[in-house]
Amino acid sequence: MPSFDTVSEINHHELTNALDQANKEIGSRYDFKGSNAHIEQSGDGLIFYAETKFQLQQMLPVLLQKMTRRGLDVNCLKTGDVIEAAKSAKQPVSIQEGIDKEMAKKIVKLIKDSKLKVQASIQGEQVRVTGKKRDDLQQVMQMLKQAELGIPLQFNNFRD
Repeated sequence: MPSFDTVSEINHHELTNALDQANKEIGSRYDFKGSNAHIEQSGDGLIFYAETKFQLQQMLPVLLQKMTRRGLDVNCLKTGDVIEAAKSAKQPVSIQEGIDKEMAKKIVKLIKDSKLKVQASIQGEQVRVTGKKRDDLQQVMQMLKQAELGIPLQFNNFRD
């Protein structure tokens, strides 16, 4: 029976490359000359360091541009509050990976409301969709791509 898994992942190698490119551009830009502005990867997120809040706001579009060029979905980033100290500012940015329970339930409900002859089941941080016809599975993929869920979705482990 054909099936596929719906997951929300990010390619960490491409993210590291995008970070390196963004840091290189930030270091060479005129408005950042002499400042210690940079982006660090820490655990499951990123931390933006700069001297002012304005510089932090200028750094985010640079990273988003580099991520887009590398084929990464920018919906996986969630910015936190800016923390300002004497002459420095930092901003945590979390990277969302995996489908949480509420989102998985929402995806399953979308699939069931579509009235296609497929079954959806939640398996940890992914949703497995099975059906008798390959065409039905492809319709589910199209429907999930068009639905504005707020998280990047990938479809893998397609089996015939």
